[in-house]
Amino acid sequence: MKFSMIFEAQIADPTPEHERRILHDCVEQAVLAEEMGFDRIWAVEHHALTQYAHMSASEVFLTWVAAKTSRIRIGHGVVTMPFGYQHPVRVAERAAMLDVLSGGRVDIGAGRGATKQEMSMYGVRSEDTYPQMEEALRIFSNAWRKEQFEWHGSIDIGPGAVLPRPVQDPHPPLFMACSKHDTLKLAAELGVGALVLGFAGADDVRDMRKIYDESIATRSDDRFVSTEVNNHFSALCPTIVLDDAETAYRIGTRGQRFFAESIAHWYGNGPAPTGYGEDVEAAAHVAALERDREVLVAKLHEADIPVRPADTGQFNAKHAYGTAETAIAYVEQLRQIGVDEVMCLIQMGTVPQEACMETIRQWGEKVIPHFRALEKEGE
Repeated sequence: MKFSMIFEAQIADPTPEHERRILHDCVEQAVLAEEMGFDRIWAVEHHALTQYAHMSASEVFLTWVAAKTSRIRIGHGVVTMPFGYQHPVRVAERAAMLDVLSGGRVDIGAGRGATKQEMSMYGVRSEDTYPQMEEALRIFSNAWRKEQFEWHGSIDIGPGAVLPRPVQDPHPPLFMACSKHDTLKLAAELGVGALVLGFAGADDVRDMRKIYDESIATRSDDRFVSTEVNNHFSALCPTIVLDDAETAYRIGTRGQRFFAESIAHWYGNGPAPTGYGEDVEAAAHVAALERDREVLVAKLHEADIPVRPADTGQFNAKHAYGTAETAIAYVEQLRQIGVDEVMCLIQMGTVPQEACMETIRQWGEKVIPHFRALEKEGE
């Protein structure tokens, strides 16, 4: 089982000064993650989603981290693939350049960038997001394996060379963001890894693992985007780990409340998130999460829309918030489910840097070694 971290660059108070600080804080966290034995970092790509994600040029962030590290894998989790955001050949060139300079450490995840805010910034149409994301994945797998490349689909490319060629032969591993069951099935059909992004908890992760495995078992190879099939299943694990369990739970639920309100704001037209005082008790944050969940469920019922775990997951506070023992118990559930990678979400908008750094240390000193020992025993 692998261990990773994902970065959104969230900011409760998005002044230019705080924005600059949080980006450097994320780099500091990523460098410590390598020292503490994490296997990979992921960086999102979002545009104009104030507070929720200031990670707009993740290729630059990942390059900066790669230059300061030597072992940890460098993951795009994800690149927004519709062509209005960026031409697929340009993404292929950037990814290959980073793969060369990092010594073959790059992973590429695909996403739609489908908020109204982001699509309006780049002139992307909602109906184009799925087909163009899939076509971009097909373009990558072909562009990197041929000296002279051309493509004739919804866009015409080449002929010409896509340079440089990546270190990983024939190309870096491909993934896809999966926040609902339909996208999990699509990832399996396309033969790419699944990045399960959501707060729904171990029970829903179990359901999603089952759906992914069943889709893999019943798929044919006619929709694969590459000859290199990737069946890797990575699941989000929101976590704050400190010696003081009560403080960790309060900081974690406060951060998750900010995250949930940010999602509701940009994806559901809710009010902008707030930071809340550090002295607000965890119970208040949990109660607010539950209240918001009930409001969402009521709205879905009124609109005759079935309630899915993916819709309400961000309001579930049962995660790895507490001591290292709490985190080990939660990760053990994920291990039993068969998760290939535990993707830690630590940097949430209200979580102070010292709590992020201490969480990374605790995972590196206590949580990850626990599971490495179990793997060694099983050899």
